[in-house]
Amino acid sequence: MQSLDDDQAVEVVTIPLAGKSSIADHMVIASGKSSRQVASMATKLAAKIKQQFGRIARIEGLPVADWVLIDADDVIVHLFRPEVRTFYNLERMWAFGDEAPAKAAGPSA
Repeated sequence: MQSLDDDQAVEVVTIPLAGKSSIADHMVIASGKSSRQVASMATKLAAKIKQQFGRIARIEGLPVADWVLIDADDVIVHLFRPEVRTFYNLERMWAFGDEAPAKAAGPSA
């Protein structure tokens, strides 16, 4: 979360998946203002995961960077350009009738 905040990610949302899915315990969804920013955030986040936790995060979608998925085992991070995020609307898909996903604390854009 700190890495995304440092890289000025916008509309950061966390969704707890424990008990809902076996793919991960948490999902983080955030937006970048451009493909370049999305790619930069993904690359930096993967490097920090490796440095701090000794894990190699799997990354999909980096060449185009409209939507990048970072799979860090217990946490999955989706980074989008805003219009792509609106189209897929993952927050709604993963809500399963629960309350709205939790917006991460931090400065608002």
